[in-house]
Amino acid sequence: MNTMTKSASRLLLGGALLSLAALLTAPLARADSDDAYGAFTVAVIGDWPYANTATTPPKRVLFDNAHLLYNSVNADRSVTHVMHVGDIHSGSEPCTGAGLSPVPAGSQPGYNQAVFGFFQNFNAPLIYTPGDNEWTDCHKKKQLFSGAPLNELAAVRSLFFSNPGVTLGVRKIRVSTQAHDYDRNHPQDAQFVENVMWQHRNVMFVTINMPGSNNDGLVWTAPFTDEPARVAEAAKRTLADLRWLNKAFDRAEEQGAKGLVIGLQADMFDPAAVAAGGDGLGNYTIFVQELAERALRFGRPVLLINGDSHLFGSDKPLADPSSPTGRIHNTLAVPNLTRITVQGSTNGPAEWLRLSINPDSATVFSFKNIPYCSAPLTACP
Repeated sequence: MNTMTKSASRLLLGGALLSLAALLTAPLARADSDDAYGAFTVAVIGDWPYANTATTPPKRVLFDNAHLLYNSVNADRSVTHVMHVGDIHSGSEPCTGAGLSPVPAGSQPGYNQAVFGFFQNFNAPLIYTPGDNEWTDCHKKKQLFSGAPLNELAAVRSLFFSNPGVTLGVRKIRVSTQAHDYDRNHPQDAQFVENVMWQHRNVMFVTINMPGSNNDGLVWTAPFTDEPARVAEAAKRTLADLRWLNKAFDRAEEQGAKGLVIGLQADMFDPAAVAAGGDGLGNYTIFVQELAERALRFGRPVLLINGDSHLFGSDKPLADPSSPTGRIHNTLAVPNLTRITVQGSTNGPAEWLRLSINPDSATVFSFKNIPYCSAPLTACP
C-alpha cells in the first residue's frame, strides 16, 4: 500500500471495529426526546478531513491535525449535533478500491475506517451524508481510477450506516432513516439508508444523498464504464431523494416546526459548473424546483447547507428569479430559503460553522464561523 502501511491499516480497522461495537451497545436517546424549548447550536462541517500530501513516504498532514477540529467543536458545550455535509477526501485523492480484485494501484483500503474513527471523537451525535469524492467520482483519472462508484457507495453504507437510524459520535441518538421509513409504494427506497431526518426543539432536520458532479451525471470512465448502471443509479436515487424531501416538509408542517434544515453535499448553484467546461447543474433542477415549491408552501425559514465548493458563503439563491442563481433552475421567488456553503479543510482559515438556532426567533437561524487554525488545515501546526 502506498498511502499507509499494512500494520497501520490493521490498527485503523481494529479501532473502527471497536467503535462499531461501542455503537451497537451504547444506550440511545431519541432525537425528539430532548427539551422541547430553548436555543441550541449545531456544528456543521464538510470537505473534511482530506488526508495526504505528495511526499515519500506519504505524510498525512491533514489526518495529523484532525484533532484540532473535533477538540474545538467539543469545547463548545452548547453543540447538540454535528452535521457533516460530505466529501471525506479531496477530488484528487484515491478511493478505497472496495470490492475489486486486485485492488487498484494507489487506492486507500483503510481510508474510510480512519475517518470513521475521527467521527467517533465528536461528543455530540454526528450525522453524515456522502459526497461525490467518496463514491461518484472514484472512476476519475485524478482519483487514480481507484474505485467503481457503486462499490464505493456500498462501502460507505456498510461502514458509516451499519446500524440504520443510529448516529455516529460519542453520544448517539436514534434518527428516522429512509431504510425503515420509506414510502410503502416505493419499497426500493429502503436502500437509501444514508437519508435521515430528526426533530430537535421544534426544528426539523433532513439529510439527503445529493452529490456533486451534476448529481452523478458524468459518464463513468473505463474500466468502470457502465452507462445503464449510472443512469439507473442517478434516476432511482433522485426520485427517492424527492420523496424524502417531501416527507421532511410534510412532517415539519404536521408538527408545526419553526424551521427546516436540509443538509446535502452538492452546490446546486455553483457558477463554475455552468461555465464553459463545467459539469453542469441540469440534473439538480427537478430537485430544486420541488424544494422551491415546498419551501414556499411551508412559509417559514428553510436553511439549505451544502459543501462541494469548499469556500464559505451564504446567500438566498432563489429570492430573485432574475438573478444568476435564480435563472439556473427557473423557479418562482423563494424569499424564505437561505443557503450556506461551508468552509472546506483546505481553505484558510480552517473553521467550522456554528449554527445557532432559536425556535422562538422570527429568523430562527443565525451563524458564524469558528476558526480552529488561522491557516488551511494543511498548514496548521
